[in-house]
Amino acid sequence: MKQGDVILTPVPQADGKLKERPAIILREMPPYGDFLVCGISTQLHQYVKGLDVIISPADEDFKSSGLLSKSLIRLGFLAVLPRSRILGSIGTISSKRHKSLLKTLSDYLVSNLQ
Repeated sequence: MKQGDVILTPVPQADGKLKERPAIILREMPPYGDFLVCGISTQLHQYVKGLDVIISPADEDFKSSGLLSKSLIRLGFLAVLPRSRILGSIGTISSKRHKSLLKTLSDYLVSNLQ
């Protein structure tokens, strides 16, 4: 597993059950090598302007992502996961998109600090 990979991982649902969902590895975290990931959803109506990113079949890295339909990369849905919680990789996003996601998240985290 590496940064930029699109993975499958069990995610708790509202009813408490676990469901396999896609996520993107944003960064490997010290000291144990856990991964900071963001969720991916096809629920486009949940889009948060200035934070979330849409990936669609027209994008050059869509095919390599392993995703099946237009999806929302949710930078507001973050988790740190141990490697053991990752079921496998289904694809990867471009290095350009990965860097853009990190910059967007970073900019959001430091905006409006007092």
